[in-house]
Amino acid sequence: MSLALSSESADGMRAEDVREVPSARAPEVRSGLPRSVDAVLAFLGLISMTPLIALSGLAVAVSSGRPVIFRQRRVGRHGRLFDLYKLRTMKTSSAGPQITSGNDARITRLGRFLRHTKLDELPTLWNVLRGDMSLVGPRPEVPRFVNLTDPIWQKVLSARPGITDPVTLVLRSEAELLAGIEGDTEQYYVRELQPAKLKGYVAYLDARTWRSDLGVLLRTIGAVVKPRQTNQVSIDEVGKAGEP
Repeated sequence: MSLALSSESADGMRAEDVREVPSARAPEVRSGLPRSVDAVLAFLGLISMTPLIALSGLAVAVSSGRPVIFRQRRVGRHGRLFDLYKLRTMKTSSAGPQITSGNDARITRLGRFLRHTKLDELPTLWNVLRGDMSLVGPRPEVPRFVNLTDPIWQKVLSARPGITDPVTLVLRSEAELLAGIEGDTEQYYVRELQPAKLKGYVAYLDARTWRSDLGVLLRTIGAVVKPRQTNQVSIDEVGKAGEP
């Protein structure tokens, strides 16, 4: 099975518009799980999940062809760009918005299952092992939607981005929320949803400890293993998601 890479909708982004934030002036944030713990857990996760990743990748290749790995440029700690890896859940065409809603026609039938079960996220453990990401931290954004001159963004980017966080737990139904928006979903995301997410990230980082990160990680595992019906959340709930 080939593990060729796809950039899907990332082909149209202007990565040159993003520059690193000078780390000397970056706001300080509380530390979460130690980097050594992240690396060990990511390594063990990759080893134990390799058969499942391989089977899922094979299913992607059989159902919609190659490549099976989705690669997209994201903004990491201090504005450093990195490539995020997932299993491909969308058609290989690069056309379309960079915000994906639940009714997006680009999502394949298998892709909907992979997204629902979060199996598409398993290759992201490689990003954690590499040091691009943490297990717990604010979700990394595409360059197009990042404003490095904004103090709020600078604080959020002072932390290594993560696979999960309190805001992500609250917004497990983000794709369904966006699917219900009438009009331009990207405009809604930029004007309404992203500011609420940033508020939630800041609240989380202000109260963060290794214990709270461990709690978020355990809750995430529980939500994946035993998913429950997700209810629609308000913008206010998203903004308060990171509060202790």
